[in-house]
Amino acid sequence: MRQALKDEEDLKLRALIDEEYTHRPFYGSRRMVVFLRGRGWRINRKRVQRLMREMSLAGMAPGPATSQPHPQHKVYPYLLRGVAVTRPNQVWSTDLTYIRLARGFAYLVAVIDWYSRRVLSWRVSNSMDASFCVDCLEDALREFGKPEVFNSDQGSQFTSDAFTGVLKREGVAISMDGRGRALDNIFVERLWRNVKHEDVYLKGYANMGQLTVGLAQYFAFYNAERPHQSLGYATPDQVYRSGIGGGALIVDKYGRADDGPENECRTGQRRAAAQLDAIAA
Repeated sequence: MRQALKDEEDLKLRALIDEEYTHRPFYGSRRMVVFLRGRGWRINRKRVQRLMREMSLAGMAPGPATSQPHPQHKVYPYLLRGVAVTRPNQVWSTDLTYIRLARGFAYLVAVIDWYSRRVLSWRVSNSMDASFCVDCLEDALREFGKPEVFNSDQGSQFTSDAFTGVLKREGVAISMDGRGRALDNIFVERLWRNVKHEDVYLKGYANMGQLTVGLAQYFAFYNAERPHQSLGYATPDQVYRSGIGGGALIVDKYGRADDGPENECRTGQRRAAAQLDAIAA
């Protein structure tokens, strides 16, 4: 009975953390504790850290490593800082996110084209196993060919031999986000905000079946009908097909994440918050 109550509490906490993190992805566990206590929860940082870890969430501010690769997996350097993305299929990117359900949760992974913001493939799963991420990647490669560079974070799903082996087989250059770099995978972070605010939170999906059907409808809308401000109000489909009107550039304007703790504490999180909207609208 006690465990059942704790599980029920954890579901409620995950829902609150998910919504606040989607709105403020620069929040780490300390700020999330303050937020939850403000909502009336008596909670400590250790519990919040556990929940955020289970949800694969980490604050975006520069700082110590938060997305931990498997200790035996190779981590590749970040290749895209200062690189102008000028054509479709030049750079693809992936990430996964937590999706809350009425009772339970799921994980969503997607592959997007940086130039056009088009969602090339996606998958949902009730676990963070690498296999559904590999399936998503294989789908994108079958349908759209291959990119020149493929970017991900350092999560164990993406550093696994199963995942990187597919990219090596196709001759694709592998890029991975710098530890704690707020903007290295900014376009997928913005996609998650759109998916959740424009669909998931509004629909309140009860189970995996409803979620899968609903996301299929949303991504069809997102690619073919939804105007994007950053694309001159064209759709991702239009920009991907024509090769006109898109583009991306990650500028290392403020230096590296290891510039020093004083600089990090003073400005890091505010930068991450402001630039999330400015770069990836």
